[in-house]
Amino acid sequence: MALSLPGERSLAAATPANPFVAFARWIAKAQAARTRRVALSALLELDHARLSDLGISRDDVVAAMASGAHAAPILNAARARNARA
Repeated sequence: MALSLPGERSLAAATPANPFVAFARWIAKAQAARTRRVALSALLELDHARLSDLGISRDDVVAAMASGAHAAPILNAARARNARA
């Protein structure tokens, strides 16, 4: 019998055997992505002055929308950049 470390497990071994669990995870990811899209589109509806008050620009929001799941780091970096200016 061969022993393996937890980091050496294959991806197939890490996938859930229960299809219901996999489906529930897929639903949760889809809901999170939709929530993210709705929040970013709501930011796009704000005028320039309100976005400036938040420390971001319309271009930052568009870049965050294009990045998909990595929107928060883009907006946080933009706010930090504008806070220094």
